[in-house]
Amino acid sequence: MMRGISFVLATIFIDAIGFGLIIPVLPQLLMSVGGIGLSRAIEIGAWMGLAIALATFFAAPVLGNLSDRFGRRPVLLIALAGLAIDYLLLAVANTLPLIFLGRVLSGAFGGSYAPAQAAIADITRPEDRARVFGYVSAAFGVGFVLGPALGGLLGEMGDRAPFYAAAALAGLNFLYGLTIFPETLAPEHRRPFAWARANPLGALSAARAAPGMLAVMIVLAFWQIASLVYPLTWSFYGIAQFGWSSSMIGASLAAVGVVIAVSQATLTGPAVKRLGERNAATVGLIAAILGFLAYAFATETWQAFAILVFIGVQSLVQPSLMAMLSRRATPETQGEVQGIASMALGLGSIGAPLLLTGVMARFTAPDAPLRFPGAAFLVAAVFGLIALTLLRRLGPSAQPASSTSV
Repeated sequence: MMRGISFVLATIFIDAIGFGLIIPVLPQLLMSVGGIGLSRAIEIGAWMGLAIALATFFAAPVLGNLSDRFGRRPVLLIALAGLAIDYLLLAVANTLPLIFLGRVLSGAFGGSYAPAQAAIADITRPEDRARVFGYVSAAFGVGFVLGPALGGLLGEMGDRAPFYAAAALAGLNFLYGLTIFPETLAPEHRRPFAWARANPLGALSAARAAPGMLAVMIVLAFWQIASLVYPLTWSFYGIAQFGWSSSMIGASLAAVGVVIAVSQATLTGPAVKRLGERNAATVGLIAAILGFLAYAFATETWQAFAILVFIGVQSLVQPSLMAMLSRRATPETQGEVQGIASMALGLGSIGAPLLLTGVMARFTAPDAPLRFPGAAFLVAAVFGLIALTLLRRLGPSAQPASSTSV
C-alpha cells in the first residue's frame, strides 16, 4: 500500500513542479518565438489557459474510465510518458501553434490526476481517504511553489532550459513508476470501457445516478472557482495593493505554499476524524470566505501574511470533498468518479479567469469607476458562499457513515 501511495504523491509533486517550472519563462518564449509584444503574449497565454482547462475537462473522464477498465498502472504510466514527450516538444517548438499544441497536450495528460486519486481510493479505507487526499494536495502545493522558483533560476540559462528540466522530471517519474508502482485495482473490480460514460455528458449522467454525487460535484466546481483567486491574481494583487517587488511576491508565494502543505498534511486527518467530511469542509469554507473578505480590504503587508491562517484552515475543503465523492463510488467506478471530480475542477478552471482575473483587471484599469485591487477576492467570497450553502443542503442521508465500505 505504501509503495502505491508514495508513487502517487511523487507523481503529483513532480507534475506540479513540471507545470510550475515553465510559468516564469512562457511569456518570454511566446514573445521571442512569435515576435510579439507583452500584451499580445498575455492574450495568447490567456487562451492557452482556457485550452488547457478544456483539455483536462474532456480528458479526465476518459482517463478515469480507462483506468477502471485496464487498471491504474498502465494509464498513469502512459500519461507520464506523454508528459515527458510533450515537454520535449515544447522545448524544441519554434512556432506559436506548436507551443499551443504542447500546452493543450499538457492539459490532456494532466487528466491523469483521476487515475492517480483512484489508486489512492483503491488502497485506503474510506475513513482514511480525506487524510491521504490531504497529503496529495500538500504534495501539489509544495511542488507548485518550488516549480516557479526553479523555473526562474533555470530561465537564466535560456527560455528552453525549464522545459528540458520538466521533461527530465516526467521521464524519471515514469521510470520510478515502471519500477515500483504496483497495480491497485483488482481484476475482479474492473469493468468494460464505454464511450457513453467516458465523456462529460456521460459522466454527468453517472454522477446523477449516485445519491449526492452530483451535488458534491457542483460544490467542488464552485469551490474551484473561488480557490483559484490565489494562483490567478496573487502576483497582480501584491503589486497593485501593496507595491510588492518580485522578491516579495516570491516570498509570499513560498509562505502560502508552506502554510497549505503543513496544514493539509497535519490538519485534515484529525479534523475529518473529529468532525466528519462534510463538517470539516464546512469549517474550511467558512475560513476561506473570511480570508477572501480579509484580503479584499487588507492595506498593509503584515496583514497579508497574518491572513494566511485562514488559508491554512481552508485546506480542509478539497480533500474532504474528494473523500465525499470517493465514498459514493464502488471499487469498479473509482476511476470514473475521480474523473468526474477532475471534470468538476476543470469546469471551475474554465470559468475562473474571466470571473476573477477579468474583474481584477477592470477595477485596476486607469478608467476604473473605483480602484479596488481586492475586487477578485469579493467575487471569490461569493462563490465560496454558494459552495457553502450547497454543501449544507446535503442532508444526513447523503452522508454515508464513516464505517461504510466501498
